[in-house]
Amino acid sequence: MKRKSFLKSIFGAGALLSVPYCSNPEKLNKINHQINGVADKCKGNMVGFKSAPIDKVKVGLIGIGNRGKTLIQMFDWLIEKEKTEIVALCDLDQKNIDYALNHLAEKQKTTPKTFANGENDWENLVKLEEVDMLLIATPWEWHTPMALFGMENGKHVASEVPIAYTMEDCVKLVQTAERTKKHCIMIENCCYNREELWIMNMIQEGVFGELTHAECAYNHDLRALLLHETYYKNQWRMKHHTERSGNLYTTHGIGPVSFYMDIGRGDTFKYLTSMSSKEQSLSAAVKKKNSDFPSIKCGDVNTSLIKTKNGKSIMLQFDVHTGRPYSRINQLIGTKAVHEGYPSRLYIDGEELEFWGHRWLSEEDYLSYSKRYEHPMISKLKKISESFKQGHGGMDFIMIYRLISCLNKGLPLDINVYDSVMWSAITPLSELSVSLNSQPIIFPDFTGGNWKEKRTSEIMREI
Repeated sequence: MKRKSFLKSIFGAGALLSVPYCSNPEKLNKINHQINGVADKCKGNMVGFKSAPIDKVKVGLIGIGNRGKTLIQMFDWLIEKEKTEIVALCDLDQKNIDYALNHLAEKQKTTPKTFANGENDWENLVKLEEVDMLLIATPWEWHTPMALFGMENGKHVASEVPIAYTMEDCVKLVQTAERTKKHCIMIENCCYNREELWIMNMIQEGVFGELTHAECAYNHDLRALLLHETYYKNQWRMKHHTERSGNLYTTHGIGPVSFYMDIGRGDTFKYLTSMSSKEQSLSAAVKKKNSDFPSIKCGDVNTSLIKTKNGKSIMLQFDVHTGRPYSRINQLIGTKAVHEGYPSRLYIDGEELEFWGHRWLSEEDYLSYSKRYEHPMISKLKKISESFKQGHGGMDFIMIYRLISCLNKGLPLDINVYDSVMWSAITPLSELSVSLNSQPIIFPDFTGGNWKEKRTSEIMREI
């Protein structure tokens, strides 16, 4: 699938948005007005949406590469408990199909139907009457078209990250979900990590006081994998770095922080400004490996700043080019406490002002808070999730468990279509801001104003 250039396709208004630098305030205002208006037809009627309960959720999996092979294992326990069943599989490579069939042969009584006859055979899987939910684990450019086709054919949709990377696709996903009344979720696994859930619980219990600022990231050296000849089929992920500059992978950091800050549940993103550094590290790796790639467009490090409607600020970083160790940063600042990740450490205001801010909690006190405020979800699923270390230490299993359990019981999902597109929309907005010398870009409201309703995050429910 050939991708149109971002500035020409974002809203079908390339003439206006192709300016390299908006020194004219009127032009910038027009751009922001246009962006703010893209979601005018979004109704917000999927907030709190409940579908009819499904006793056994029948799943069609599209894409059985690196991520798909992991995801399919996350269903093992749920299949055993007859909460779900994988009824159809699709991949371009028959070897991947065979892997999945061999795995499932030991887990469920039925054999899934298979689809491996060319790049459009996935459409035949989608049309199967017995499929309740699509699970999409394909290259990025297929996520939105598959999700749209799935909803149009009566299926709930769960897509790997990102669910979209253009504003146009974000709007299409919202409008289609609202019209078809089908769940559309981006499965963001880091929302279900033990540390992030612990912080969520402390927030709900008032430990942090009022939140003011957060910092988050996807900092992960992917140079070897980006340049690997087979890890990403046809090196599809590398191609994005040769064509685009901005935050190309907003999730893992922004998902948990959005929950911390009640985004879509009493607050929302107001505007964004984004800056990319010069590019050096990935092109050096290309040269060292003697790979055949054109010049790299994406800077080594992208830093985006987001202001919320209620005045909170967020720093979101993206770096898969440099050699710094993995980090999601996961810093949260409140009026009573501060957390900083990698390594995880916690500060709590004491009684005496003169002693504030001088040291992190001792190991003993940190462990006390860790034990006292552990999220009930972790306590409930700890023994089961520990059996799924290949799924990011168990959080992939918890993510799938919550998704299937909500569908079983007819409950609103933890992550809805508005969360999914809001987190994904940061990518095109960051690209636009970078192209305009880091000018602030208005963030559209996809919820029809329903973000104003103060609600407890669904992820805090016991299911």
